[in-house]
Amino acid sequence: MTAATILPTPPRFPRLLLPATPPADPVSLNEALAAGAFGSLRKAVDELQSTGVIAALTESGMRGRGRGGVPIGAKWLSCAATAAEKHYVVVNAYQSDPAVMTDRVLIQRNPYAVIEGAAIAAFTVGAEEVLVGIRAEATDAIRILETAIAAAEAGGFIGENVLNTGLAIHFSVRPLQGSYMLGEETVLLKGLEGKRGQPEQQPPYTTTRGLFGMPTLIHGPQTFAAVPTILAGGIAGFPETDPRTFAGTVLVQISGAVAKPGIAEIPFGVTLREVLDVAGGVPASHKLKALLVGGPSGGILPAEALGVGFDHDALESAGAQVGSGSIVVLDQHSCMVDLAAVLTRFCADEACGKTIPCRIGLRRLAEIGARICEGQPRGDEITRLNDLALDVSASALCDHERRATLALLSVARYFRDELDAHIVRNTCPAGICHPKADSRAGAAS
Repeated sequence: MTAATILPTPPRFPRLLLPATPPADPVSLNEALAAGAFGSLRKAVDELQSTGVIAALTESGMRGRGRGGVPIGAKWLSCAATAAEKHYVVVNAYQSDPAVMTDRVLIQRNPYAVIEGAAIAAFTVGAEEVLVGIRAEATDAIRILETAIAAAEAGGFIGENVLNTGLAIHFSVRPLQGSYMLGEETVLLKGLEGKRGQPEQQPPYTTTRGLFGMPTLIHGPQTFAAVPTILAGGIAGFPETDPRTFAGTVLVQISGAVAKPGIAEIPFGVTLREVLDVAGGVPASHKLKALLVGGPSGGILPAEALGVGFDHDALESAGAQVGSGSIVVLDQHSCMVDLAAVLTRFCADEACGKTIPCRIGLRRLAEIGARICEGQPRGDEITRLNDLALDVSASALCDHERRATLALLSVARYFRDELDAHIVRNTCPAGICHPKADSRAGAAS
């Protein structure tokens, strides 16, 4: 997707991230102030104070976008309550999924929301430095963000004397180059420290020991951008939103066999069917076969899973994840086995190799996928696949290893007939794979 199309948000959905009316100039501070920018920062500093901000976020029910969706109020409290010489706030804008542009689009269209949310976080946890880790290739987003930061500093909203209170909150944008793994928060922190990009065992969590060993609050741009609206009571206009279960909204990028591919803002918890409806549904010329949910390390769900909610718990139970917020709609011309094999190979290639499950286990899983596609299975490949995936996931150091097993596991779970066609009948129902003619000898070995 070279140019992002923003899909209309249904009126019944809360809108926290992308403004209903896009600004004529996203870096115009005057235009942003007229729309209410930095009002929540002033409210936090003048009225709520640190405890009030945390209480408001806790009451909102909003959860982060990482694995398990930790409530952000609890995460902010953990960082703020940790005594240390210094605290940091980090915006994880690296967005490692090479096909997804949601964070980049958010920064380009609503940079002041990200800046204000991160500034509120810095005030709340007692940090004087905010670092934005972002892909070096995202040149437009970097330019817009740096311009907006300079304007906000000139206006006194960040910098050495925030809102004439004597508070200091300094922002710096850190372009980074590296592998897919840089999207993992402990790897991103290593990159910001100038070290080799490999994950760390958690706990201790980053809120108590993060950047340079100091307590660090790290979120993606979407989480920070939602904070000003929540503090301003932005979800109060949606009476059907229950604060006890509200997890926030998320930008999803919908592509593939849909009428209107693009980026949409949806609340966590809506069904996959509702998400597809925002994109105009599947054209009549296509037959929905599956959905790849969560990016390269996501899961492949069948058409019958349209009733699954787009949230951490429901997707995890179904064998997928929120991940990068990517939903790829697949039609009858797609081979699920080939897709799972390609995704597993990608994850194996991008793995850092710090642990044996990562360095060897993922490579063996990729080889299983390749053998099945090539018509050269070895014995009971399904059992081998499931056992190895379980071993990798159970002994993994980071989420990349755990999630890299989802593609093949979900195909084994939902598309067993298609797997059997490749292994037993030496055929690809979609006509994508071309098994070798002598594969029956390989199957018997």
